[in-house]
Amino acid sequence: MVTIKSDSEIQLLKIAGNIVYRTHQYLKPFLKEGITTKELDKLAEDFILENDATPSFKGYGGFPGSICASINNEVVHGIPGDRKLKTGDIVSIDIGACYKGYHGDSAWTYAVGEVSEEKKYLMKHTEAALFEGLNEVKAGNRIGDIGFAIESYAKKHNLAVVKELVGHGVGSNLHESPDVPNYGNKGKGLVLKEGMVIAVEPMLNLGTANIFILDDDWTIITADEKPSAHYEHTVAVTKDGYQILTGE
Repeated sequence: MVTIKSDSEIQLLKIAGNIVYRTHQYLKPFLKEGITTKELDKLAEDFILENDATPSFKGYGGFPGSICASINNEVVHGIPGDRKLKTGDIVSIDIGACYKGYHGDSAWTYAVGEVSEEKKYLMKHTEAALFEGLNEVKAGNRIGDIGFAIESYAKKHNLAVVKELVGHGVGSNLHESPDVPNYGNKGKGLVLKEGMVIAVEPMLNLGTANIFILDDDWTIITADEKPSAHYEHTVAVTKDGYQILTGE
């Protein structure tokens, strides 16, 4: 069921989202060659706890980490571990925080040192695709408008849309209705209403759209092992547009 959030709920979601945003900013200086994803996970968890919140992902469906750290050809759900970042890697850091029962959720892809031109291209245009999708968020528009905008932008820039993974509603549960696909038809799907809160999160690949899951039952990688990028904001639908909740 899709819920309309009250002003007080949106305020709590904004606080949760701001904690997520600040956790991202806190981690940035540590994203250098030699650090392990487990060390990043510990830094993020400690920061979230110090800000009166709890990591949304830890234990969610059995997930062992506080963040998802997905490197290069890993699309999403990379489990933090002993793998060290290397110069030239890109890493998608997905962070969730729960504050007084409400969640914030945001992912961003970062370069580790100097990266290849094709990785820079992938990151630039996946981030731009996120904002193309967000530009369609306002009361009266439809879910399909968001997906259509993202998919059209991706196709224009020769990037592949991962269709098995979608955005979602956010609230007192980390994942709520509705699903927010990164593809779709303009004018189709659920009508957006003021007070809805959704996470929009394009996951785009340099090569094939095909993916598969590793034996750990979490990490999803590209079938051709080419890089993938992931950008996500949680936003509230307003009368005239949207308010980013996972920002300053």
